[in-house]
Amino acid sequence: MNPRALDLSGHVRLPGLINAHDHLEFNLFPKLGRGSYRNAAEWARDIHHPDRSPIREHLRVPKPVRLWWGALKNLLSGVTTVCHHNPYEPEVFESDFPVRIVRRMAWAHSLAFEADLADRFRHAPRSWPFVVHCGEGVDASARREVQTLDAEGALDSRTAIVHAVGLTPSGVDLMRRRGASVIWCPTSNLGMLGRTVSRTVLRSDLPVALATDSALSAPVDLLDELAVARRFVPAARLFHMVTSVPARILRLSRRTLADDWIAVRSNAQSREEALFDGSVALVVVAGRIRLISPELAEQLPKSERRRFQILHVENRQPVLVDADVRRLRRAAAKHLGNDLRLAGKRIFA
Repeated sequence: MNPRALDLSGHVRLPGLINAHDHLEFNLFPKLGRGSYRNAAEWARDIHHPDRSPIREHLRVPKPVRLWWGALKNLLSGVTTVCHHNPYEPEVFESDFPVRIVRRMAWAHSLAFEADLADRFRHAPRSWPFVVHCGEGVDASARREVQTLDAEGALDSRTAIVHAVGLTPSGVDLMRRRGASVIWCPTSNLGMLGRTVSRTVLRSDLPVALATDSALSAPVDLLDELAVARRFVPAARLFHMVTSVPARILRLSRRTLADDWIAVRSNAQSREEALFDGSVALVVVAGRIRLISPELAEQLPKSERRRFQILHVENRQPVLVDADVRRLRRAAAKHLGNDLRLAGKRIFA
């Protein structure tokens, strides 16, 4: 059935949301760390113990299974496109994956962990964005990182720096001159560093997209992140920070995104109000229904309803998703037990 033929009375149609930064395979993990750190490298050294619990058990879950759960986290919050900040996995992402993954992009983890960062930047296609963690800290090294990135020749209009907590007024001016952008993950910042980007950054004219990061540092989905970000930014601007702004930063095709849209159950008078006050009832990716509420699903032919399975996550309405939820649950529970959490929320049976 063509999703545009559905009767969406009582719903507001919105463009598909874009999560500009996630590490999909880490969303079944619990939040790790022991409080505020000076920078992300310090946090990473503290938590990186793959031979210890709980990381040991989580890494035993096959990566494709973990990637699918990361996709479902995003789908539940109306996300149709994810910028996955890890290697592109064609055997997973090109095999009926439920959300769109940005493929035409270049990336490096960070200055601290990528000795070949400048080479990656130089060899990347000039039409692709370049995404890198930068300024993820509150100390002097984090404040200097954007200047270091520039000195290495890796800061221009293609560059999107993730986090930017250490960005100073002079760093903002440098980014403005270079035409660079910011990807903002407030929950991750507040949990790891005790603060997020400055008002100077948010009040600047730099393009800023909102994103979740993974459950390792932020057990949230994009709807949770929007609620946190609303403490800092008006709702009208936040709407663009999860739609048009990340589309520009990530250089996504407008023609492609036209086939990605969502419907939110709401009687709100504006799209912004609907996004904040409604519940996601329909997610369409590439013209195909990937999530639908049980009420809307009654309009589908029985033959089409068979491909959906129920997914109920804590603090979210039960929905039907185009995924083998039972298989994914069994594959994860084999190593983690039945008390599964997706970005911090219990997955109900």
